[in-house]
Amino acid sequence: MGRLLVGVAIAGAGIAALALAGCGEDSAEEKVRLAESQVADAQEELADARAELTSKIDAFCDGSASYITALDRYGDVLTQTAPTVGDVTDAGAELAKPRENVIADAEEALDAQAQVTEAEKELAEANAALAAAKAEAAGQSPTPVPPSPTPTPAPLAPEATVTRVKQADADFTAAREEITPGTPLTQATQRFNAAAVALEMSWLRLFADAGCLTDDQQKQAEAAVRAYTTALQNSLADAGYYKGKVDGVYGPETVAAVEALQKAHRLPVTGTVDKATDAALRGDLAAKGGAAAQAATVSTAALQQTLKLAGYWDGPVDGAWTPALTEALKSFQEALGVKPSGAVDAATIAAFEDALAEARKPPASPAASPSS
Repeated sequence: MGRLLVGVAIAGAGIAALALAGCGEDSAEEKVRLAESQVADAQEELADARAELTSKIDAFCDGSASYITALDRYGDVLTQTAPTVGDVTDAGAELAKPRENVIADAEEALDAQAQVTEAEKELAEANAALAAAKAEAAGQSPTPVPPSPTPTPAPLAPEATVTRVKQADADFTAAREEITPGTPLTQATQRFNAAAVALEMSWLRLFADAGCLTDDQQKQAEAAVRAYTTALQNSLADAGYYKGKVDGVYGPETVAAVEALQKAHRLPVTGTVDKATDAALRGDLAAKGGAAAQAATVSTAALQQTLKLAGYWDGPVDGAWTPALTEALKSFQEALGVKPSGAVDAATIAAFEDALAEARKPPASPAASPSS
C-alpha cells in the first residue's frame, strides 16, 4: 500500500511538471502577443499625434499669415499704406486679438509637438519590449535596453528666430507706450514705423522657418530677399556704410551698416530698412554724387521721358523728382489701372513698357481708295 502511494505521488509530480512546462510556453507566447499589441497601439497613437501636430501647425501658419497681414498696415513691408495720425495715437490696438490668437496657436502646436515626441518614445519602448519577449520565447537571453531619455520636443523654429520675434514684440510695445500727445508727429511716426517693420520682418522669418511656405514659395521668397538685399548692400556700399562682400545675405555686416546709417541720421536704430531709413539712404546717395547720384538722375529722367511720351508730363526732362512728377505718375497709374502709389514698382514698369511700345508703333497705312 505504501509503495502504491509513493508511485502515485511520483506520477502526480511528473504530471504537474509537464503541466507547468506547458504553462511556461503559453506564458512566453502570451508575452509576445501582448508586446505586439502594445507596439500596434503605440504606432496608432504616434500616427494620431502626428496628424494632430500637422493640424496645429496648419492653424499656426494660418494665424501667422493673418497677423502678418494685419501688422503690415503699420510695417509697410508688403503694401504701401503709410501710418496715419490715428494709427500712431491708437498704436495698433487692433493687433491685440490676432496677436493673442497666433500665440495661442503656437502654444498648441508646441504641445502637439511634445505629444509626438512622447509617442515616439513610447513606440521605441514598446519595440524594445517586443524584442525582449521574442528572445525569451526563443530561449535566448534578452539584450538589456537602456532607459529612454526624457523626451525633448523639437522647436517649431530655431531659437534665434523665436528670440528675435520676442525682442521685436517688446520693442513694438515700448514704441507704442513711448508715444504721448506731446511727441512730435514725425518722430512718433518714424519710431512707430521702425518698430512695426522690425516686428513684421521677424514674423516673416518665423513664418518661413516654421515650414509655413511650400517649397516653391520658399524658393521664390529666398530669391526675392536675396535680390533686395544685394541692391541694398550696393547702395549702402556706395553711401560708405557697407564694407563687406555684396552677397545678398542680410547678415551681421548688413545689419551693422543699416544701423550706422540710422545712427548717422538720428533715426531709431533697428537694423531694418523702414521709410525714414530708405529716405536717408537715398539722400546720402544723392549727396555723394558720382555714379550713384547719376544713376538716380538718369532713372528719374527716363521716367519723365516716358510720362512725356504718354502725355502725362509737360515739365522738363531734368532728372529732378518733384511733387509734380509724383502726381503725374499717379495720374498715369490710374489711367492704366495700376495702383496709384506715386512710386515705380513692377506693375508700373510693365505699364511704362506698354506705353512706350504703343508710342513707337508706326501709324496705320490709309485704306486704298476704290477709284485708285
